[in-house]
Amino acid sequence: MAKKVVATLQTGSGKNYTKCIKMVKSEKNGAYSFKEEVVINDQITGFFAKK
Repeated sequence: MAKKVVATLQTGSGKNYTKCIKMVKSEKNGAYSFKEEVVINDQITGFFAKK
């Protein structure tokens, strides 16, 4: 499935997107989890700034 996403993002307007992975700490037990999202290149800093 990942190959299909990568192939789609490399053609046409897909070059304007980036897959971002952010490590988020849980407030309940202090464990870390990862949040993944495909974001427009102009909004990358906003993705990492929001909690």
